[in-house]
Amino acid sequence: MSTLSTSSLRPLFKAEQVRELDRRTIAGGIEGFALMQRAASSAWHSFRARWPHARSVTVLCGGGNNAGDGHVLAALAIQSGLKVQRITLKPLDALKGDVARAAELATSAGVSCEAWHADCVFSGEVIVDALVGIGLTGKVTGATQQAIKAINAAKCPVLAIDIPSGLAADTGAVLGDAVHANTTVTFIGDKIGLHTGEAPAYTGEIDFRPLGVKAQAFFDIPPCAWRLDEGWLTDAFAPRSRTSHKGDMGHVLVLGGAPGFGGAALLASQAAVRLGAGKVSLATAPEHTIASLMRCPEVMAHGVRGGADLNELPQKADVLVVGPGMGQAAWGQAVLQHALASGSPLVVDADGLNLLASHWPSERRDNWILTPHPGEAARLLECSVADVQADRPAAARELQRRRGGVVVLKGSGSLIAGPGGLVVCPYGNPGMASGGMGDVLSGMLGALVAQRTEIESSAWLGVMVHALAADRAAQAQGERGLLASDLASYARVLINP
Repeated sequence: MSTLSTSSLRPLFKAEQVRELDRRTIAGGIEGFALMQRAASSAWHSFRARWPHARSVTVLCGGGNNAGDGHVLAALAIQSGLKVQRITLKPLDALKGDVARAAELATSAGVSCEAWHADCVFSGEVIVDALVGIGLTGKVTGATQQAIKAINAAKCPVLAIDIPSGLAADTGAVLGDAVHANTTVTFIGDKIGLHTGEAPAYTGEIDFRPLGVKAQAFFDIPPCAWRLDEGWLTDAFAPRSRTSHKGDMGHVLVLGGAPGFGGAALLASQAAVRLGAGKVSLATAPEHTIASLMRCPEVMAHGVRGGADLNELPQKADVLVVGPGMGQAAWGQAVLQHALASGSPLVVDADGLNLLASHWPSERRDNWILTPHPGEAARLLECSVADVQADRPAAARELQRRRGGVVVLKGSGSLIAGPGGLVVCPYGNPGMASGGMGDVLSGMLGALVAQRTEIESSAWLGVMVHALAADRAAQAQGERGLLASDLASYARVLINP
């Protein structure tokens, strides 16, 4: 399998980095107002591509550069024959600089303007949100908050310019209220906050327009993260050698399934088999072995009553998946202790993570993948779930700093933090909100580590394949009722491009 690097992925930036890219572009000879016109033109093209038959538009403008883009778009819309309603939250005579020029351009083009008031009635078929851009730092209040609520209540399709108003560009957190957009057209550098946290529920489709700015040409402004791309799959999963045998494809040992909790470990084991591991063993409570044989006879099931029964099983495997259905009682503690003592690469999930938090608070290593959801991450970081969700990128990076290896912070816009930086997965869907999804992910990760040996790229691929498999399954039969066990067959197709 090929070596992967983030160099081929779309870079993501923080708000201040994008502002600096904007400043340098202007300093390099492009007038600020010309750049604003370029942004508005791109937004207008995005509008027309999505609503080609719209004959009217309502544009809501705040007072910053984001509003300037809205004013210019309003001019372009009326010049194209649309009826344009322009509503501004800041009086036109109070605007300054490029924003004032943009507003005057719209006025000269014949666009009328009305001041925002609580009883505004939107007349456009589509609403353009140009209220607040990436400079927002605190919760929206006053007229801006009222306007956001009115946009969401209007039930019209919405195009957000650069970012939905009320969304934090660096974290994806909602700052009080945020616009629910159908499409977000964003400029110069893509923002990490559009891809994680609460953002996927607000951005709609993201249309990135660089405006001719080559962000990666500025070597002293390194991206804060990268966005995974399914185009990786073809290179990552090249055809196998015709002389391959199972010994070449790695041996995964799943450790889990304490008495009475066998399902999770069975899901992880079956996912590891389907993701191409040459051999998969399962160490589980004895009462679960028959179920394993019936469900997937290709998995070598071993009944273990405790850590002592593991014998040499951990030493025989290339990677250990530990945690699914393991529990936090004596059985789980003993099994995890033996896994840690093996020195083998680990994928740690579920109660394995909870036990690390409670019994191994300072354990750190380079050869493991930790896969917490926000609750488990909060326990590992000794903070609240709200703290984790308020700044998911910071939480993922801090957890990786403390614990080493690679950390997968699961959730909407899953984040992978490792030595190579922070990577965001833009795939997945709400159908994944069902039991067992994390267990399947841990099995997939174990299989890829066993075959690739390289921890970080295996994590990137595993998270992406898992999410894409869920998307394929949802496309085939819908999101509701999607089961974790549905993913393995779709994942198998994805890893055989």
